[in-house]
Amino acid sequence: AGPAGCGPSTTTPRRRRKSKHHHDKHTPEYKGTGILLRNLGHNCNTGRFSLFFSHNLFGIFNSCLPLDSIPMILNNAVNPNTIFANNEMSLQDIEIYGFDYDYTLAFYSSHLHTLIFNIRFSFLLQYPEGLKEYDYIPNFVIRGLHYDVQKALLMKIDAFHYIQLGTVYRGLNPVPDKEVIAMYEGSHVPLEIMSDFYGKSSHGHTMKQFMDIFSLPEMTLLSCVNDYFMKHNIDYEPVHLYKDVKEAIGDVHVKGILYRAVEADIEKYICYGEQTHAVLRKLSENGKKMFLITNSPFDFVDRGMNYIVGKDWRDLFDVVIVQADKPGFFNDRRKPFRRVTDNGVLLWDRIHKLEKGKIYKQGNLYEFLRLTGWRGSKVLYFGDHIYSDLADLTLKHGWRTGAIIPELRKEIKIMNTEEYIHTMTWLQGLTGLVERMQVYRDPDSQAVVQEWIKEREEIRSQTKGFFNSQFGSLFRTYHNPTYFSRRLSRFADIYMASLSCLLDYDLRHTFFPRRNPLQHESPFWPEQGGLSAVGIPAQARRTQVSPE
Repeated sequence: AGPAGCGPSTTTPRRRRKSKHHHDKHTPEYKGTGILLRNLGHNCNTGRFSLFFSHNLFGIFNSCLPLDSIPMILNNAVNPNTIFANNEMSLQDIEIYGFDYDYTLAFYSSHLHTLIFNIRFSFLLQYPEGLKEYDYIPNFVIRGLHYDVQKALLMKIDAFHYIQLGTVYRGLNPVPDKEVIAMYEGSHVPLEIMSDFYGKSSHGHTMKQFMDIFSLPEMTLLSCVNDYFMKHNIDYEPVHLYKDVKEAIGDVHVKGILYRAVEADIEKYICYGEQTHAVLRKLSENGKKMFLITNSPFDFVDRGMNYIVGKDWRDLFDVVIVQADKPGFFNDRRKPFRRVTDNGVLLWDRIHKLEKGKIYKQGNLYEFLRLTGWRGSKVLYFGDHIYSDLADLTLKHGWRTGAIIPELRKEIKIMNTEEYIHTMTWLQGLTGLVERMQVYRDPDSQAVVQEWIKEREEIRSQTKGFFNSQFGSLFRTYHNPTYFSRRLSRFADIYMASLSCLLDYDLRHTFFPRRNPLQHESPFWPEQGGLSAVGIPAQARRTQVSPE
């Protein structure tokens, strides 16, 4: 484990206040019948309550999602160290492993986001001094959010381009649902104003999607500046604000302030070095070729890799490319590679071969493929940015791709808690009841159904708070996948919380995606995840959870 503040993988879910739907497993109400009586019977008169028996709602509820299955779910919790598959892939076919650097090989502590936020004012000189009163808010935003540049609104959007109501913020305050619906004439965001392919607001697109982990302080900064202007009734142009903050955050990287600060106190900012080293050593010992393609400068990477691996880190990599300018690296054929000496001097000679132990700058993927011959599905590349690192590789070049999602570990731990499982089980049960009971059109039945619909909406809002009070889960908007999840499933063959997850798998392992039934298919096939509950394979998808 790394030092204090080392981010999502060390976060323990905060114990939340019990809701009225929480049920202790030691009480009689833990059984499905007890809960059904209490939840279905409250606020109902005797005539309505008899409907539960005449319509056989006990049977309907248990067929939807039996509460007696909760102990089984608790005892087969998802292992946070699992590697999850969107597409079938065998490590036996992989000969070459490629890596991004930031948040892939190097994991940063939460101190880094505070650092980025705190030094932003040196690049916002024209803005009011009062902004310095704002401190960084570590858990205000999540990755994958969209920002409407013209309306100055931050929001979460699902895979079908619908805004999740209740997650729209102007500054640090939520925007009422009615106001959101009025502004967008509903909750759907048309394709023409969504972010472009790389999540940017360009060519008429007014939405920007924040996809990388470095964007968390940028979103927080935008929210704080918007909040200050509104509190002080300052008339401002949101487009100008967005561009100024974007440039300020960019300058933190471009002008080297971030890099120098991290290099000066590397133990404070980098964590989990031993695990990354173990993965690289495992791949090397098994004869795998490895390469590094990063947008970071060589001095910064060298200092970090010396800390993570040791001074001989370059011996592990067959090719090292810095300041690659991804995603342009994957598309622009014009930029040639350039040698960089250990002292940072750029050489002028033409590159005819990418040699082990030497450092190269810029270049492009087409030249990389020509010089190495590393093509197609024998190459697996890992990165944390779904667009800049993975999209072009899987769509245009046929490489296999692995997404590093540090937030995954925290979310899985939350989903393994008893309170979350109880809440989701009751939510699913309510949904099934509403779906089946809606056919009864008599007034008493409809009154009961409306009560369940209201309760269902309340529980859906509560589930958001398990993950983040403002924006909920990175992966779901209520029942739908988020826009982030949609892109993740399209551009990543596999995804995991960190590279260290590879340590639990043999390098001949095949990853199989779950065969989730389509909406028109019968849900009768056994779930693959059950195999690992009995030890197949040993380093399993799921793990036994001991009771507290």
